[in-house]
Amino acid sequence: MSTVVITGGSGLIGTALSSQLAAKGHEVIILSRGEGRKETAMVTALSGEGKVTYASWDISKQFIEPGVIEKADFIIHLAGAGVADKRWSSKRKQEIVDSRVNSGRLLVKALQETNNTVKAVVSASGIGWYGPDKAAAIPFVETDPADGAFLGETCRLWEEATEAVTSMVKRRVVFRTGLVFSKEGGALAEFRKPIQFGVAAILGNGRQVVSWIHIDDLCRMFIKTIEDDSLNGIYNAVSPQPATNRNLVMELAKKMRGKFFIPVYVPSFVLKLMVGEMSIEVLKSTTVSCSKIKQAGFIFQYPTLESALNALTKKTS
Repeated sequence: MSTVVITGGSGLIGTALSSQLAAKGHEVIILSRGEGRKETAMVTALSGEGKVTYASWDISKQFIEPGVIEKADFIIHLAGAGVADKRWSSKRKQEIVDSRVNSGRLLVKALQETNNTVKAVVSASGIGWYGPDKAAAIPFVETDPADGAFLGETCRLWEEATEAVTSMVKRRVVFRTGLVFSKEGGALAEFRKPIQFGVAAILGNGRQVVSWIHIDDLCRMFIKTIEDDSLNGIYNAVSPQPATNRNLVMELAKKMRGKFFIPVYVPSFVLKLMVGEMSIEVLKSTTVSCSKIKQAGFIFQYPTLESALNALTKKTS
């Protein structure tokens, strides 16, 4: 079994991934500033044959606890300030960029300065790389250029921060992740809130395409990079079935409320007042292809919106 160092391990994806890796017998070391340990403490108790431990790092000081990189077989880089956590002020936008770029550079620096046996560095990125759909709505593929808007530029800088890994003759994999659906939080939790009160809130005209992925499929992609050394380069981490905002909200409402809900369109100007510049992303249509990861042999457990929503709205006893 392998030792996997994870940055951003106390976040939504990191918590789920740590648990799944440990359940398969891998040793997981979460790089932490000391925050989030309480929330992820149960991961160790539920970790199966493997274990989850913590080590300290400080991005601002470009510091990683000695001995961590030497132990690592793989590094999974998830760290980054939440894009949708706060309104986009100039300061917040800089935090979003710096948290990704400076952490990536710290990992590269540590690899350059430490004798190590790291086989691969796997980094998250986002489909914000692509910008809005073109007129023909042809799905974006990995070779398409970065969009010039804020998220496109952020993703470009994010990915560039770890490019030097390849010059060390190490495998580098980047997943451009779509909207992640999980029971534990994230985007789906926001869609669910008004539906709980019988309101299916459709954003804008509802025709914008959402490229999404179930969190279990995303975790399985990361795990595949550890178990399959043929994976190399950039991959889109999205499901085979993108959905319009209206279809997503209506299907979720049916799963949660049956017929007992009212569709309500939230006008674009209201969204702009509520979330400011971020409304551009909420209203943007981005259709992204997953053909490359499928051709690499990945099989989706939740390929359709219906299968994902069934799993995510199922009541557990």
